[in-house]
Amino acid sequence: MELTIGLKATVSTVVEREDTALEVGSGELLVYATPCMAALMEGAACEAIAGILPEGQTTVGTGLELAHTAATPVGMEVHADAELTAVEGKKLTFSIQVFDEAGQIGHAIHTRVIVSSQKFLDRVYNKL
Repeated sequence: MELTIGLKATVSTVVEREDTALEVGSGELLVYATPCMAALMEGAACEAIAGILPEGQTTVGTGLELAHTAATPVGMEVHADAELTAVEGKKLTFSIQVFDEAGQIGHAIHTRVIVSSQKFLDRVYNKL
């Protein structure tokens, strides 16, 4: 299989107390936190291309234009639907929609770049 526009994936989770703005420090309320929604979105993008890249390669997130448009309470399931919308060399662009059981709660455009896992880690840890 190869990287082609239209690859899709859906990932889901149930909102727990540790996923709330109050617990992660992004607000004062017990509602689904934007940083947790961002992680779910990135996870959906990764899942859309899982198993396609050659061994030793992975992707890293480089951009996330996100809108969190509705709040979700603890106990409700949320899911993110990601679709690969562009492949430009090593740059991948995804369109992502997030829903809870009542409707859409967010959307994003997410970019990831294909890297050599070991070379990337070597560069990062050379900072130490």
